[in-house]
Amino acid sequence: MKELEYPFDPEWMIKKKKSIRKELLEAAEKNGVTFLEKKIAILGGQTTQNIKLVLELFLLNQGIRPSFYESEYNQWFEDGMFPNAELEAFAPDLIYVCTCVRNIIDFPEIADTAETVDQKLANVYEKFVSCWEHLTQAYHCPIIQNNFEYPYFRLMGNKDASDIHGRVNFVTRLNCKFYEYAQTHEGFYICDINYLAASYGLDSWSDPYYWHMFKYAVAVPAIPYLSFNLSNMIKSIYGKNKKAFNLDMDNTLWGGIVGDDGPDNIEIGQETPLAQTYSEFQTYLKLHKQLGVLLTVNSKNDEANALAGLERPDSVLRKDDFVSIKANWNPKSQNLAATAQEMALLPESFVFVDDNPAERAIIAGQIPGVAIPEIGAPEHYIRVLDKSGFFEVTTLSKDDLKRTEMYQENARRNNLMASFENYEDYLLSLEMHAEIGAFVPAYMSRIAQLTNKSNQFNLTTRRMTQENIESCAADPNQITLYGKLEDKFGDNGVVSVVIGRMDGEDLHIDLWLMSCRVLKRDMEFAMMDELVDKAQKAGVRRILGYYYPTAKNAMVKEFYKTQGFSLVSEDASHNTIWEFVIPNKYEKKQHVIAVN
Repeated sequence: MKELEYPFDPEWMIKKKKSIRKELLEAAEKNGVTFLEKKIAILGGQTTQNIKLVLELFLLNQGIRPSFYESEYNQWFEDGMFPNAELEAFAPDLIYVCTCVRNIIDFPEIADTAETVDQKLANVYEKFVSCWEHLTQAYHCPIIQNNFEYPYFRLMGNKDASDIHGRVNFVTRLNCKFYEYAQTHEGFYICDINYLAASYGLDSWSDPYYWHMFKYAVAVPAIPYLSFNLSNMIKSIYGKNKKAFNLDMDNTLWGGIVGDDGPDNIEIGQETPLAQTYSEFQTYLKLHKQLGVLLTVNSKNDEANALAGLERPDSVLRKDDFVSIKANWNPKSQNLAATAQEMALLPESFVFVDDNPAERAIIAGQIPGVAIPEIGAPEHYIRVLDKSGFFEVTTLSKDDLKRTEMYQENARRNNLMASFENYEDYLLSLEMHAEIGAFVPAYMSRIAQLTNKSNQFNLTTRRMTQENIESCAADPNQITLYGKLEDKFGDNGVVSVVIGRMDGEDLHIDLWLMSCRVLKRDMEFAMMDELVDKAQKAGVRRILGYYYPTAKNAMVKEFYKTQGFSLVSEDASHNTIWEFVIPNKYEKKQHVIAVN
């Protein structure tokens, strides 16, 4: 729903939340949308009802249908620390601790010594830590914790920030301790309401009226901004981030039309205020490569003109920053679809950025799922994209840091393939090496990330947190496998994951997925060979595989058949069960990859 994308009307959303929810659910049913179902516990240090209701709208719009446990007012610590039959029965997939600066009840006083202030700081921090650790031990799920907004008054004026007795100083130090905890604890995330309050305006955000009337520490009109921010964190945890920019060029990457004005006369660089605006935007886009976000071009242009714009000495972005450049006169919807296919990504992985409303409307009408922000004037491009949360970071793996390089290496592999008549000879020429083994700590984060991001080559589409992955690895009744693939062009990183649950002589495959980046390189057969070897050593005689169809994973419908499985059953929803009886002498299926 376009009205739930940034920038939105918060007051309309608060007023119409029930009808919006109804409309979202009806649209999903009409379009056959399969939601990701998640149970979210909200432990509040303030009233949270509207936060919950608006959060549900954003999550539904992002493909996640939540159910909620909501603590009683200001019972966050009691619910988090002590036995709670209702919360235990709810078994949350994620916990949100919605506290605020008003939950700090022991601020420094002017007469306090430095030691007393430090002790007060430690007391507040340790109270939160004890709650977090109990929640982790009891529920083994991700935790999102608010940091603290600044107090709505400064007793000492500007000195409140620098003096140890100042509340601003105290909150700043406490926030830093929260950040240090987040840096050293997987599955723990900070919801930065300190930034949100500053962006919204602290006086308005912390309006005391809403606290004294309703016990909302965040003003009711600001709630959609908090809920939207929180929804972006949740959809990131569960693999719903976008993966790539699809960028127009003329009046988007630079000012002017390069084909008409010539590369020397477009607005880029430092000569004019408008040129500086476009240079800053290019810098902002280029920074995304550090997060693993892919940059692609989709421009109605002659390719030579487009490249000439990127070759200007003062252009921040260069040809090599992009994994795909489509500068031609084809419809942009056609270009975007072709780019997605070439990169083995779903079209919904893209954020289409174009200054032309007509082009945005065409993409919206022809390619559902693509994010199409209303970017406005050039000076607003960064703000709109940044606040939209398309690429919210909750984890950052080594593979993320080199994703652009990986896709460029893939292009070189495809170019090499064209020179071979025999496909097996091409695969052998890649000089592939695979590392396949049981889950190890070094790869837990990447494995969890893959389970949440892989949609097309994912047989059961099961989503798992890092805590779930670690639990599987520690379970002696589970067989786990990760697969890394490297060749002469580069290292693809961890690209495949298998999890099987043993039951007597049977092994049930709960998860089998692979990155589409390495399709058709026989990695799936290498994983099968290793799986059979592990299963045999564990006394398994039969492997059972499950395929649950979605709108996105049709490509693996016959996967088990290609691996030598036999179809056991198929229900009315086309969910299938397959079996593979392990022969006494198993013959390996792949011969082009050197394993381990």
